[in-house]
Amino acid sequence: MTLGSSLLSAIPDLRHAFFSREGGVSEGIYGALNGGLGSRDDPASVVENRRRIAERLGVSPAHLVSVHQIHSPDVVVATGPWNGDARPKADALVTNVEGLAISVTTADCGPILFVDPNARVIGAAHAGWKGALTGVLESTIDAMETLGADRTGIVAAIGPLIRQDSYEVGSEFVERFIEADAGNGMFFIPGERDGHAMFDLAGFIRMRLENAGVLMIDDLGIDTYSDERFFSYRRSVHRKESDYGRHVHAIALMRE
Repeated sequence: MTLGSSLLSAIPDLRHAFFSREGGVSEGIYGALNGGLGSRDDPASVVENRRRIAERLGVSPAHLVSVHQIHSPDVVVATGPWNGDARPKADALVTNVEGLAISVTTADCGPILFVDPNARVIGAAHAGWKGALTGVLESTIDAMETLGADRTGIVAAIGPLIRQDSYEVGSEFVERFIEADAGNGMFFIPGERDGHAMFDLAGFIRMRLENAGVLMIDDLGIDTYSDERFFSYRRSVHRKESDYGRHVHAIALMRE
């Protein structure tokens, strides 16, 4: 049901998980562990799935916090459960509060979990192409440093996401990246169709992390599109499905 990073797993008093779609109660296209509050799944099923996720992490459901993701570079500092049902609009969270599991949801985009084990500061970021290009990773690292982290001591793990073999994009997509930095051309290889290319989102994320000063990086290497254990927005579009499930990926500081 869950996958872990070997680098993060070696750190004391830290819990984390990249959840697959296995082990929940949702049915049909959402089967089974859909944690997406924004999906059109039965809300009661999503609540139960998230309860199971929180239990796996060792926190109460209220202490599994997430944001309303908007493909932005924005990050929030979490100090406890949100008041009411409203979630802040952002694409990353950071905290130094023990017992609080900060999480992001994905279905092809990149989930990145961060920790500075010395400062005991953690972060979670949702990095699709737009967020990665506009700075969500750098924003997360900056926000962690406001809580006392040192970027040279941060460990980051890149979870399941759509990989280059599955990620075909058009010429206008490539142009947007090249306009931002000509060096970004290294993350594209020719596609099978004329005028198309295959994009290495994981490689782009790793490069942005390294350029920001994070050098301890673990990449699980899993392709959400080709691996049926995972939800995939792109796969759902190709299959003409009406919606898609979302994975939860979370990290928490805990005293064992």
